[in-house]
Amino acid sequence: MPRTLYDKIWDAHVVHQYPNGDCILYIDRHLVQEVSSPQAFEGLIQAGRALRRPQAALSVPDHNVPTTSDRLVKIDDPESVAQLEMLVKNTKRFGMPYIPMDDERQGIVHVIGPELGLTLPGTTLVCGDSHTTTHGALGALAFGIGTSEIEHVMATQCHVMRRSKTMRVNITGKLGAGVTAKDMALEVIARIGTAGATGHAVEYTGEPVRALSIEARMTLCNLTIEAGARTGMVAPDDTTIAYIKGRPLAPKGEQWDKAVAYWRTLYSDPDAKFDTTVEIDASTIAPRVTWGTSPEDSLPVTAVVPAPADYNDVNKRAAVERSLAYMGLTPGEQLTDVKIDRVFIGSCTNSRIEDLRAAANIVKGKRLAKHVKAMVVPGSGLVKKQAEREGLDRIFTAAGFEWREPGCSMCVGMNPDRLEPGERCAATSNRNFEGRQGKGGRTHLMSPAMAAAAGIAGHLVDVRGFA
Repeated sequence: MPRTLYDKIWDAHVVHQYPNGDCILYIDRHLVQEVSSPQAFEGLIQAGRALRRPQAALSVPDHNVPTTSDRLVKIDDPESVAQLEMLVKNTKRFGMPYIPMDDERQGIVHVIGPELGLTLPGTTLVCGDSHTTTHGALGALAFGIGTSEIEHVMATQCHVMRRSKTMRVNITGKLGAGVTAKDMALEVIARIGTAGATGHAVEYTGEPVRALSIEARMTLCNLTIEAGARTGMVAPDDTTIAYIKGRPLAPKGEQWDKAVAYWRTLYSDPDAKFDTTVEIDASTIAPRVTWGTSPEDSLPVTAVVPAPADYNDVNKRAAVERSLAYMGLTPGEQLTDVKIDRVFIGSCTNSRIEDLRAAANIVKGKRLAKHVKAMVVPGSGLVKKQAEREGLDRIFTAAGFEWREPGCSMCVGMNPDRLEPGERCAATSNRNFEGRQGKGGRTHLMSPAMAAAAGIAGHLVDVRGFA
């Protein structure tokens, strides 16, 4: 029978299926960080268990690490210190590969996985972080898991779950000027809602998707979780293979040839049936920004702030009213009139070299608005090194931006990089929930170019007309 890409990878990894539909799924790769792992390691210790396959895992600190230059000698938060120390202790005890903070490969777990060649097409990959969907950009079946599930994968190299339904998001036509993968993702979430893909594995198809770089595909898949999906995927192609070739952990020699031959079989068959299909014309997508406190609350930057009365559902009206109150916005206000205080360029969504190039291209030769503070946080030490070779750091600092060390930074608010109450931020991250970037902080999600332009202008701005 014709099968989808998801079906092919799933079928290749099922160890056992129970009568109730639950399956034991073999896990090829496991990424570990300091926040979600301590309890899992402790569970192994208490039970006297070892890691099933230490070399199938990779550990790196990212959520709690400061991004200032003195971070190797000074971390003020005791809880962060404890979690970071436990990661070092646990990985050493169990023989798990670990990348320390002073290693140039250190960075955000969802940046370093693909960067090092750990993420490969056709593999199953898990991490104790919801944005593990990022890795689906390379044709992997990747998803986040909870603490007890982390312990189970560590001990057995397997995970118990049910097969997801499948959703195809088919994007056709041609993207307009200034429209990026971030805008594509925000468009999808706005159309189907944050629960629209619940219970589904999403595959992105269509020429505009194929035309994206692997880094841009990562942005698209990263945000799939914000639509409620378990995973997001793009079938591997020549672009994927070229990206992986030569990376440190990628197959070599004869194994490379065998791997590529297998990867070329990983696509949805022409007659494969999806449970749900969403069709989007790329030409209708504009640069978008969020106005509320959910990723589904986005509009073209040229629009106005909506009113509760614009929505028929009574629950949505209440949610809009709460969001506007929290965000300090007025219905009918032009989005391009909304002033900002901060700019954050970084996160597992938009901190790769391509993202930094796009932002630097906007700010080159310009200066931040006087009232705006801004930071650029590369996704890994290798991204930082590449950016510095290209002179991007000098472009940012000349414009008044802070150039930081790698980490999750302000995206998650679990480290010193936080918004103060009432501060409004143009952010390239993935979530605009209340307090996500700091208690009382107000977050507007957008692409790196849009965030950079907002910093220069001092307010939200349409990058298409920005000069």
